[in-house]
Amino acid sequence: MTNEESVHQVLSDYYNAFSTLDVQSILAYFHQPALLIGPLGVIAIPTPVALIPIFGPIMEDLRQRKCRRSELSLQQFKILSATSALAMGVAIRRKADGQELERVGITYLLHKGNDGWKFAVMVLHDTDKVARAPRIIGAHKPTSKLQPGVVPNSSRSRAGSC
Repeated sequence: MTNEESVHQVLSDYYNAFSTLDVQSILAYFHQPALLIGPLGVIAIPTPVALIPIFGPIMEDLRQRKCRRSELSLQQFKILSATSALAMGVAIRRKADGQELERVGITYLLHKGNDGWKFAVMVLHDTDKVARAPRIIGAHKPTSKLQPGVVPNSSRSRAGSC
């Protein structure tokens, strides 16, 4: 698998894991340490357990709002080096019937270490700050085939993550 395919697979797998709304299922996707940047500022994530008080409430809010799937509409993607990649897009949160709950601009900087590709930096931003060239990645079931556009799965949050 190429680096591009590997990163796309990580994004797809992450959105599938996030859609379970089980915070434990996403911890392995983050490099340690990692940074989250959003409306509340910059948050250093030194260990996986530091993600729990951040993502736990976000996932609970999503459960309350009947969110069942979060998809990544990948707008920009670039392998920067053998060990770094940049992915920018829009997280689209949906109910089970497909009704859209919200959109959140998201940028990921991924790092490839001994454990593979992981999120080193996650930035939440306005959706209008993302260039338009959509590419859907991911699928409802694991696949090695890349698809243009959206990484499906369930999640939503205003100050949170995808």
